[in-house]
Amino acid sequence: MLQPARCHLGRTAPCEIGTICIVLYIYLSKRRPSPYTTGHMAHEPLETAEAEDFPTVVQLSIFLDDRVGELLRLTKLFTRTDIRIWGLMVVNSVDCAIVRMVADDPEEARSLLVDHRFPVNETEIVVVRLPHGKRAMLSVWAAVLSAEINVYYTYALLGHSHGDPTIAIQTDSPAMACEALTRRGFDVLSEADLISERNT
Repeated sequence: MLQPARCHLGRTAPCEIGTICIVLYIYLSKRRPSPYTTGHMAHEPLETAEAEDFPTVVQLSIFLDDRVGELLRLTKLFTRTDIRIWGLMVVNSVDCAIVRMVADDPEEARSLLVDHRFPVNETEIVVVRLPHGKRAMLSVWAAVLSAEINVYYTYALLGHSHGDPTIAIQTDSPAMACEALTRRGFDVLSEADLISERNT
C-alpha cells in the first residue's frame, strides 16, 4: 500500500520523495493513480508551522505526464475560479514533470486538482518579500545562513499590489527560517497575506 506523499529530510521539512515514489509506481505499473491514493493524498492534513505562529505557506507539487499541452490544461483549470496563482516552477524529469505552485488558497486549489485527477503533494515553504536595494537577495541568504539553515530551492513569485519582489524558499526548517528572517526585519508572508491580495 502506498503511504502518504510526505517524508522528512534533515530536521522536519517535508520533501517530495514520497510523491516521486508514487510517480515511479504509476509509470512502472502503466496505470493512473488509484482513487484511494489520490483521495488519501488529498485529505491528508498538512501540519504547518502556523500552529507555532510562524507564517509558512503551503506549496502544491503537481505531477504531469510528459505530453504536449499538459501545463496549459493544468493552468486552464484556474481560469474558471477565483484562485490566483502567485508562483509556478516546472522541474523536468523522465517521462513527467513536477510543477511547484503557490496559490492564494491552497485548499481550494488542491481540491480542484484532485477532482481532475492530478496527483498532488503539499510542502511547507517560506515566502518573503525582498527589501529595496541591490543587496536584497544577499541579505536574505545571510539571514538564513546565520541560523544554519539549508536552502533546497527558491523561485520568484508574481508581484503583489505592494509592487515589491517576493520569493518562495524551501528549506530544511521552514519554521526556523521564518524566525531568522523575521528577526532580521524581513516581511515573511502567510497564507492570509496571499489571499488578502485576491481582490486587489
